[in-house]
Amino acid sequence: MTKPIYVLNGPNLNRLGQREPAIYGHTTLAQVEALCRQAAGARPIQFRQTNSETQMIDWIHEAIDQGSGIVINPAAYSFTSIAILDALKMFPGPIVELHISNIYRREEIYHHSLMSRAATAVIAGLGAKGYAVAVQSVVDLVEGGTRDASDIASHGLPST
Repeated sequence: MTKPIYVLNGPNLNRLGQREPAIYGHTTLAQVEALCRQAAGARPIQFRQTNSETQMIDWIHEAIDQGSGIVINPAAYSFTSIAILDALKMFPGPIVELHISNIYRREEIYHHSLMSRAATAVIAGLGAKGYAVAVQSVVDLVEGGTRDASDIASHGLPST
């Protein structure tokens, strides 16, 4: 049985499409889920959103036991949650941290994600389309049998 990719979304992402569309766009979370499922092809997806740090940690623990990779948009927890970072550090597979906006073009408070320390790769600023890139990247890493993004080129993707 193929292990799923967990796509985990943090606080306020349930408001996508309505929340600050100048920053986050008009794409809804349901539309993001459809993008992820399409990008995953036949690989199963566990797509989830929570406003609770505790729930996010529980899902990461579940992914440790049952998942092949994680795409995580921790939202505000990116900058505050050592507990989520500690959970991610236990995950043995690839982790792609995702931000819809370019966090480095925003206020200083958004420039220092704790989660990046556990992430295989970070995607920021591609809008909702970044989810498809993140999911496809995790699929490629899982199918290539690696957690290291530097090995992607040797597993079938063109090198740059």
